[in-house]
Amino acid sequence: MTAPEPLLTVDPRQDPSGPCVIEVAGELDHHTAHVLSEAVDAAPFGTSAVIIDLSGVTYCDSTGITVLITAYRRAQATGSSLSLAGVNPDQMRVFSVVGLDQVFTFHPSVQAALSALHARR
Repeated sequence: MTAPEPLLTVDPRQDPSGPCVIEVAGELDHHTAHVLSEAVDAAPFGTSAVIIDLSGVTYCDSTGITVLITAYRRAQATGSSLSLAGVNPDQMRVFSVVGLDQVFTFHPSVQAALSALHARR
């Protein structure tokens, strides 16, 4: 019997206040990263801020980080705001070790990211 394939769910939605929130849950790895990549490709960079909610992510490998870097590059190219929300301490340590804590904007929750966006207006 083979083990079930790791599951990743990605749920993009437009927050009523404007930003696009992409909720990610499960294992973000080389088997599943394409699901988030498709959501990043479809995200409305250039027309709204984008928040990627990683609070439901249980594992993230280098492929997942590459997708997040792609999202960052799209945001930079279009002048959009990109925030990562809900990054757990283990994942944050990885971001810090590779220097991405100096690149991304992090918030403890989607609500905190939304509040920060509204405070900048």
